[in-house]
Amino acid sequence: MRRLVLVLGDQLDPASAAFDGFDAARDAVWMAECASECTHVWAHKLRIAAFLAAMRHCRDALGARGIRVHYHALQRDAAQDRGANHGEILREDIARLKPREVVVLQPGDLRVLESLQVAVGDVPLEVREDRHFYCAVPEFARWAESRRQLRLEDFYRLMRRRHGILVDADGEPEGGAWNFDAENRKSFGRQGPPPMPIAPRLAPDPVSQEVLEMVAARFASHPGRLDRFDVPVTPRDAEALLAHFIEWKLPLFGDWQDAMWEGEDLLAHTRLSFALNLHLLDPRRCVDAAVAAWREGRAPLNAVEGFVRQVLGWREYVRGIYWTRMPAYAELNALDCEDRGVPAFYWDGDTDMACVRDAMRNVLANGYAHHIQRLMVLGLFALLAGVHPKRFHDWHMAMYLDAVDWASLPNALGMSQYGDGGVVGSKPYCASGAYIQRMSNHCAGCRFEPKAATGEAACPFTTLYWDFLERHAARFARNPRMAQQVRNLERKDVVERGAIRVHAEHLRSKLHWEKR
Repeated sequence: MRRLVLVLGDQLDPASAAFDGFDAARDAVWMAECASECTHVWAHKLRIAAFLAAMRHCRDALGARGIRVHYHALQRDAAQDRGANHGEILREDIARLKPREVVVLQPGDLRVLESLQVAVGDVPLEVREDRHFYCAVPEFARWAESRRQLRLEDFYRLMRRRHGILVDADGEPEGGAWNFDAENRKSFGRQGPPPMPIAPRLAPDPVSQEVLEMVAARFASHPGRLDRFDVPVTPRDAEALLAHFIEWKLPLFGDWQDAMWEGEDLLAHTRLSFALNLHLLDPRRCVDAAVAAWREGRAPLNAVEGFVRQVLGWREYVRGIYWTRMPAYAELNALDCEDRGVPAFYWDGDTDMACVRDAMRNVLANGYAHHIQRLMVLGLFALLAGVHPKRFHDWHMAMYLDAVDWASLPNALGMSQYGDGGVVGSKPYCASGAYIQRMSNHCAGCRFEPKAATGEAACPFTTLYWDFLERHAARFARNPRMAQQVRNLERKDVVERGAIRVHAEHLRSKLHWEKR
């Protein structure tokens, strides 16, 4: 064997750089389902099933092209597994297959990369740059090296100009502005959301069904459900979802991207992040389709720009942060949080807080929550309560289908929990219950009062918000974007601030903290 090409679970594009120069007569593909990838965090059953189903479909597609695939599938009985992790299985196969070289795309997780580097032993390992992304890691590093602050907006404008996306002939932004975020913060109001298009149902085929049965048997104690498997596990599935989004949801996406509504799981959001992060869908297809919809008058500019910013801007930016800051980034804890995990209701949804309960219903059923539920409900409560940022990232990795380490760590530890002290965001995303009341209808059916900070009816978000400001007032008084919030705290008299501290401590004492 000349080359053994490793295809990891988040690299399922058969046209990736890993296949450059591939010769079916002399080369082969290696893929492995690993128990460690299902258990190093207490992974959602649907997350396990979705990854494995996508991998098996990729295996079958490669085999149909005449490519040899050495594939290791998890068994119902763990005792029948070949090994627990990538390293163990690969080490044994290299000894058996004797390739002259091993090739892999840059993995999405430093932990995995390091295990592969050890496993190959003396066999040369070529780690190829992943052209799935617009911005190569060395390119991001060059942009970052001379900057004191790595702000998304600066990077985003560079990417727009470099790739000629939503810019005119002079490199200036279409519509006269780089960012239409101010237009994308509408709430639904009392009337609720407009009718939302229903995406095509992606029911499990026999390959996926076999995976579901194995996961149900082997990982029965893991959180989440399997009865709503509706996941794009092939490129065809992903293309169908993209086409539906562009035609029906993109026109609504801009106005309502920050809004929430009880019982609504998707609203105008895409559900494409899983397919993107597993390389079932190219980000250029998404961006080009959205821009074409605007040019053809089928979607407004604020919606298209908001979508492009998520894919071309934020997604590329957090990957660059990950690979230029690791491994030290994973250990950052700027707010000096105690080493404690998320409260127990982050695993089972059992809470009186209506907004958290509804977000967790979505997560447990679908392995999904849109970005405002993630950031301003589940992330916000963890931030205010004092969850350790790395523990929150571990939970995020466990519970979301689209969580890959490069994407999750800067989003969860950095943006959501401010664990990096301002690397990816100039301020913590902290707010009281009033924000949730403004952006949703959750508070109308909740036993807590969003404006109250003390007493039995006090909203835990509001109590913990003021307590968060109290605990970190000295730090944030010097932050221009936080100074006003600190001044609002200082307007409260000593008695009220003391009562808030007591009530906040009471709330924390009642939480059942988990360290899974």
